[in-house]
Parts: sequence; structure tokens; C-alpha cells
Amino acid sequence: MSEMDAPIRAGFIGLGAMGLPMAQRLARHRCLTHVWNRTGTIAAQLAQDCGITAAVTPAELAAHVEQILICVSRDADVLTVVDAILPALKPGTVVIDFSTIGCSTAALIGERIRQRGGDFLDIPVSGGVEGARTGQLVMMAGGCSATLARVRPLLDHLGTRLVHFGDNGQGQAAKAVNQVMAAGINQAVTEALALGARAGLDMDPLIDLLAGGAAGNWFLQKRGKTMIQGQYPPGFKLALHHKDLTLCETLATALDITIPLASQTRQDYQRLMDRGFADEDISALYRLKQPTENP
Repeated sequence: MSEMDAPIRAGFIGLGAMGLPMAQRLARHRCLTHVWNRTGTIAAQLAQDCGITAAVTPAELAAHVEQILICVSRDADVLTVVDAILPALKPGTVVIDFSTIGCSTAALIGERIRQRGGDFLDIPVSGGVEGARTGQLVMMAGGCSATLARVRPLLDHLGTRLVHFGDNGQGQAAKAVNQVMAAGINQAVTEALALGARAGLDMDPLIDLLAGGAAGNWFLQKRGKTMIQGQYPPGFKLALHHKDLTLCETLATALDITIPLASQTRQDYQRLMDRGFADEDISALYRLKQPTENP
């Protein structure tokens, strides 16, 4: 068997709302051999369902695979995972992080992994839980282009578009642009629909109409009708977008610019989090646009 035909031995760490469906897709394509999750029962169930191994520790996973995929929530979580896998990291191993973290954190992790003979790609994703389930994520990559080409067959099972933006950290910079834009879209859509509802319009046909015109967008199409019904099932938790926008503000400060709309959105999310809505979808911003919902 040639190296091109050799089976992929990959391990996945972090089986949350995004990570679990991503890992399931890889398992279905016979690319995944090991998983690990902080809540072990989730990894055990996935392993049983897919006929793969639930590692006892991240180090055990690292010792048995050539590609390690990480999808967790925060910089500190990624650093904890990296600390755990480094002692067992085999030379030539590629570590791919799908988490949204700081640009400087991604650059630091890349240096640490290369010192152990491996390589690192920061590839934050966009597309939400739906995109993770259907393999239609959009991926923004930072790291070595040759390494990215090496793992491309694995990534093709997860997304429809992947763009390489440069060295470690540049994938995260691209994701920051995405998150700032998402904040603006959220503000515009929720504000506009609150206006329509207040004006007494029939909202379902209005949303259908707008979705097909110049104002149409993914967020309106996927979240418009649920938000006007007061339903906010998490596709992307507002607490996570709050975290991401904090990272965006840090980057903007380092670049000596301001991002006032994103900053306002982060503050609005904080108001909702303080009221107990941290685990709702970002479309819960609609709560603040309705006069009866405002505190």
C-alpha cells in the first residue's frame, strides 16, 4: 500500500455541540480511530456507535494517531489539551485546532508543537451546528501550506470551502473578521424584525420575501422565524459569540482600530447572559429589541 493509499489515523478531542457531529462525520468516512472528551461518557458512546477507541487520556490518543483534531471552547482549554498531548506527540504528527482562540495563542501553540517535531494548523470554522452535521463548514486556515495540503483529504469531509491565509494565527484573524460581521448581521436582522412585528406586519411572509431580496442572508433564513416565535435553540450559543467578540476587541486594540458595533453586541450579550440566557442561540438578541422584553 502506498503512502497515498494508507488509511488516515486521526484522533478527535472535544465532542461538544460542534465537535461531536464533526467527529461523527469523520468516523463514517473511516478516518477516525480515537476520541477523547472531558465528559467521558460522550466519547464512550461515540466509540461504541462507530467502532473506534475512546482514549482514557489525551496523551493516549496522541500516541496512537498521526493527526489530532481539537474542537474546544477557549484559549485556556486548547492550551490544556496541548499540554496533555505534547509528551506523547510523535514526530510528524499534525495537530489541527478548529476552536476560535486568540491569534497570539495560535502562534504560541504552533511554536510549541514544532519544537516537539510536529506541526500545527489553526483552522477555525464557520457554519454552526448545521454546517458541522452536513459537512458544509467554511474553514479559515493558518499554518504551513504543505502541511495543509497533507491533511486536506481529512478536511474535505468536514467543509465545502477552505482558504489558507498565512502563518499560525492568520486563520484566527480571518475568523475574527467573520465574527465581527456576524455581530452586525445579528444586530440588523433582530432590529428589523422587531420593527416589522411592532408595525403589525404578517412576519412569516415578510421573512420569506426579505430572504429572497437584497437584504437576504443566512441568519435571516435560518433564524428569522424561530426568533419571532420566541424560540432560541442553540446553533451558536451567545456566550461563545460573546467570548469571540472579546477576542476580536483584543485584536482590534492591537491593530489600533475600533469595532463599535461588535463591542455593542458583546455588551448586549452580557446583558442577556446576566439574565440567564447564556446558552441560547445568538438570535436571542431579539429579546432586547422588543420593548416588553427590555429590563
